[in-house]
Amino acid sequence: MRLTFWAGFWVFIADQASKYLVVHWLDLRSRGEIDVLPPLLNFRMAWNQGINFGWFSGSSDLVRWALIGVALAICLWVFSWIRRGKQNRLAYVSAGLLIGGALGNVLDRLLYGAVADFLNMSCCGFENPYSFNIADIGVFAGAFGLIFFASEKKTR
Repeated sequence: MRLTFWAGFWVFIADQASKYLVVHWLDLRSRGEIDVLPPLLNFRMAWNQGINFGWFSGSSDLVRWALIGVALAICLWVFSWIRRGKQNRLAYVSAGLLIGGALGNVLDRLLYGAVADFLNMSCCGFENPYSFNIADIGVFAGAFGLIFFASEKKTR
């Protein structure tokens, strides 16, 4: 369980620190975009009120609080599930990545009313219209890690 805690902790810290540096310190909030290593890496400010790719976006507080509730419920479920069985190290790390990323986005919704997305990557003639953040990477990597590395073995 220590692996889960530390993986979640460091994803959460990296996510919030990167958001503070880019959104506030570099003032991406006002500037809108900064080319870092075009076209591979750019900062493009996007306030996501919905879930991935802006799906289920809504300006109502009900949507915001529902998404916070769903994210917290998923975190609690993943934590209790990973705790019950004997898992390998990669499954514990994956659970931490998912939980830390989800909590990073929950904090954004509490602070800003939306998730601060700013990473934009394009390559090879493909112009990516979407932005994401470190928390999103944690959630996706954690979910895929749990699919591939978690087992249903139970300890007695």
